[in-house]
Amino acid sequence: MQSQIKHTQSQIKHIHQQLVSKHISCVDLVQQKLDLLKQNSNGSVNALLDTYALELAQAVDAKIAKGENIGLLEGIPFGVKDVFMLQGTYTTASSDFLKQYKSAYTASAIQKLLDAGAIPIVKENCDSFGHGSSNENTIFGAVKNAQDETLVAGGSSGGSAVNVAKDYTVFSIGGDTGGSVRQPAGYNGVYGLKPTYGRISRYGLMAYASSTDCVGPLAKSVEDIRIVLNTISGKDIKDQTTYDSSQIDETTLENASGIKAVGYFKNLLENDAMDPTIKADFMDSLEKLKAKGIQVKALDFLDADTLVSTYYILAMAETASNLSRLDGTNYGNRINAENLIESYAVTRSENFSEESKRRIVGGNQVLSQGFSDEIYLKSLAIRDKISADFEGFFQDVDIVLSPVTPGLPPKVGDSLKDPLAMYLSDAFTVGFSLGQLPTLTVPKGTATGIQITAAKTEDERVLQFAHLLEETL
Repeated sequence: MQSQIKHTQSQIKHIHQQLVSKHISCVDLVQQKLDLLKQNSNGSVNALLDTYALELAQAVDAKIAKGENIGLLEGIPFGVKDVFMLQGTYTTASSDFLKQYKSAYTASAIQKLLDAGAIPIVKENCDSFGHGSSNENTIFGAVKNAQDETLVAGGSSGGSAVNVAKDYTVFSIGGDTGGSVRQPAGYNGVYGLKPTYGRISRYGLMAYASSTDCVGPLAKSVEDIRIVLNTISGKDIKDQTTYDSSQIDETTLENASGIKAVGYFKNLLENDAMDPTIKADFMDSLEKLKAKGIQVKALDFLDADTLVSTYYILAMAETASNLSRLDGTNYGNRINAENLIESYAVTRSENFSEESKRRIVGGNQVLSQGFSDEIYLKSLAIRDKISADFEGFFQDVDIVLSPVTPGLPPKVGDSLKDPLAMYLSDAFTVGFSLGQLPTLTVPKGTATGIQITAAKTEDERVLQFAHLLEETL
């Protein structure tokens, strides 16, 4: 029987209808959003793209005035995390190093949105180079939670999540390496997707850890996630890890009848860091699924400490390698000293944040002679085991469910005092990153949402189950 439940309304479709029927002009729509972004007290803005956005909006209004058809995304205002290239705009990565850097080209995912007529209106505050889980590691000041400004927004795509939650943007494009879209989505009560690794091109996204970096949309409905995902997915000759993927049709999302069994990681819920209310709410959500006839299976996974350690060893190694290009020679803020070696040292010491330096030093340590065999290669082996474990799990279950975070959003300032606690807040997100699996934060079920994960390339199944979860919870 077709579900009669009304799902969260698509803002993209609603605004599209308003534009087509001339209830609102595109210029007025964009100006309203820009005004809200100017006034915001959450610290989510690095730069407004006002002149550029209003020019694009005028072109959309001109098309409508001539009676021409416009595409579904045409004229829709969106936000861009400030680690994506957009030609001619400052792309700072919220860092001192690149605060004067202007993009020479446009990232593939952003270009696809431009080609579809969507309008970028803001470069969004984020943790510097994606390093952080609280969005406090930024030269522009901490991003504050959309629901309570005394709390962090989550990182590293905190600005993107807040702008969607506050309706400053219709959707935003973030980057997710170990949970950087999903965790702030959970903290701010919006949907955030980390697609299957390689589904969306990383070309033009500043690399943090290349083997887990993903481009991901944040929005207020499953339908808007689907529309944006379809637009930005696909093979890209500029990114060899990309693959061809088929479009996800809206009608297929209503049919989750093929999903019979869900699994959850029982041992992760028993971790000391687990907030009792999040655990209780999550278990209650599982009971509601059981009542709908869905089989729920407890799975035994690696412990949280192993997952977090493995992820951070590999991520730090990759970021040390990726950021070695930043020495002030070709781009970035150069500081001259007595000689070349000193110039490199001072430039990197002064321009990287404490958290970025922590990760670069850690990465160089695990890659160094005498340590790489013991630490780095061992982590690669654990990563292979994680992938094999997931293959086994998905022979038994169709979906894996988990909380998004073990705890509630911390107060602004607390995470800076305790980096280890910040790393442990990623306990539920990093495993799926290491497995390169599609994972969606749904803002239901617990105070910081529930995470839906499926096997590789099964992004459609994740969205299908999100609809089922909306009906159930």
